[in-house]
Order: sequence, then C-alpha cells, then structure tokens
Amino acid sequence: MTISTVAALQIGSSPEGKTRTLEHVLAFESEIAAAGAALVVMPEALLGGYPKGEIFGTRLGYRLPEGREAYARYHDNAIDVPGPETEALAGLSRRTGASLVVGVIERGGSTLYCTALYFDPSAGLVAKHRKLMPTGTERLIWGQGDGSTLPVVDTPAGRVGGAICWENHMPLLRAAMYAKGVQIWCAPTVDERDIWQCSMRHIAHEGRCFVISACQVQPSPAELGLDVPGWDSQRPLINGGSVIIGPLGDVLAGPLHGQTGLLTARIDTAELVRARYDFDVSGHYARPDIFSLTVDERARPAVRYLS
Repeated sequence: MTISTVAALQIGSSPEGKTRTLEHVLAFESEIAAAGAALVVMPEALLGGYPKGEIFGTRLGYRLPEGREAYARYHDNAIDVPGPETEALAGLSRRTGASLVVGVIERGGSTLYCTALYFDPSAGLVAKHRKLMPTGTERLIWGQGDGSTLPVVDTPAGRVGGAICWENHMPLLRAAMYAKGVQIWCAPTVDERDIWQCSMRHIAHEGRCFVISACQVQPSPAELGLDVPGWDSQRPLINGGSVIIGPLGDVLAGPLHGQTGLLTARIDTAELVRARYDFDVSGHYARPDIFSLTVDERARPAVRYLS
C-alpha cells in the first residue's frame, strides 16, 4: 500500500509544563484517528519546551546565579527516554494506529538534548535522533548529538527520517539521510519565517521526497506576561507555519499559521520513482568519482571503559 494520510500536529508547549503539554497532545487522539493518519509529526522541543528569549543568566565570560536556577527548572521540565511520557506517546501511537515523530527535550544525566523520537504503533519507541548542532545560544542549554542517532524508520506510510530545525540547512546531513532512502522527510521546528517555507520546498525538490514540517505556536509575550527584550510584545513568539510538501516541491497542505491544528495530506510514495526520473540525488545525479561522503555512525561517549 503506497497511499496514506500523513499529518503535522501544530501545537505549542504549555507554559504550565510538560504534563499539561502532554495532555494537550493526547487530546488530539480522536482527531488523529478520524483522519486515518498513518504518520503524525510534532514540533521541535514540544515536550520540554523552547524557551524563546531566555538567556539563562549568561554573558560572555560569566554566568549569573539566576541563570543556573533557570536551567535547573528547564532540566526538571525535560523528559527521560524512555520514561512515562514516552509510554504515553507509545499508547497514543498504538490506539490511533499512527506512527509518531515527536520533538522533545531529553535528559542525559545533567546534559539536555533536543531530540526527535520515533514511535511505531506495534513496537512503541523505536528510534531517536539527537540534534547534531544546536543553533546560536541553544548551545548554552543543549548538548550535541552524534552519528549514532541518524535513524531511518520503516513505517506503513513509508521510510521516515529527517532533521530538526536548522539541521535542515546542513548539506552533508541531508546527503547522508537521502542516501538512506528517506521517502518522508520530517522536520520538527520552531522556525516560523517565510524563508523556512522555501527551505522545506527545496528539500522536497532536492531529495525528491515528501516533507512534513511541524512548527510550534506560542502566544505573544504580552499574552504570556513576559518581557522579551527586542521582541514586539504583541507579536506571537512562534506563529506556526506547519506545511506538507510533495516531491517536486509542490505544497500539499498549509502553511498553517497562528493556531493549533492537525494539518493532513494524502500522499502516494509510488510517485517518488517518477519524481526521481530526472533527478536522483544519491543515484544517477551523484558523481561518486568526484565527491564522496563518509558518515561516522559510532556513538561518541566521553568515557570508554575497556577490559
């Protein structure tokens, strides 16, 4: 079966924390089931939160005590993988019959990772991808993933893989994932800008794959009672823009702005052979006699014990 319904769940992290966010996600169960979605992609950092505008008390050369307190609260709101939140998401996948790709903040000891989790209706949590390169000041609060979490997962909708937010701008990462045979590229994000839409259409066209980008929505600082320097207090912190795109760069659904919602589209992975007739980025359009890429998929722990 090559035809299926896929979806992006546009939703935001609750200011009340991960428990309320998870409740909001689970409240979409009947809508996901009614849509018959075989795959649902959710935004970056959904469980755990994306604290846009927070500086964690850090200035070049020094850090303030209140920043350490802010980080401790953020660490407490992150999730363990596996843990109770992943069990709840596995249950959602099982009950709806939908594979899930969910952005979370994952605790790894005292380090946090921006992670995408992959769930299968039968097997539960089957894979994860840790963001390789946090962007800008995200590096204050998130560690870097390594090559051991670059999964491509077989689902009833197709072969699923992808990248988180600005990882999508890393050409070598895209090349590595294309070569794994990705059919449906998942892009959890918090990038609400128009240029993001261009990037998503480019990746669909370049990889000759379907692209599902799921973006958070967050109210304005005024609505949240926050002071965010340099940001219009009436402008939403994150305004969505979730979108589903076909393998020739055509927009199938969205972009959805300014509201929560389940964005769906009907896709047929049989179209990919036709789309790749004139451009197969890892096949006849590659030049391995000139270019090559080596991908190190070994885990890189800080300490290894040999005996």
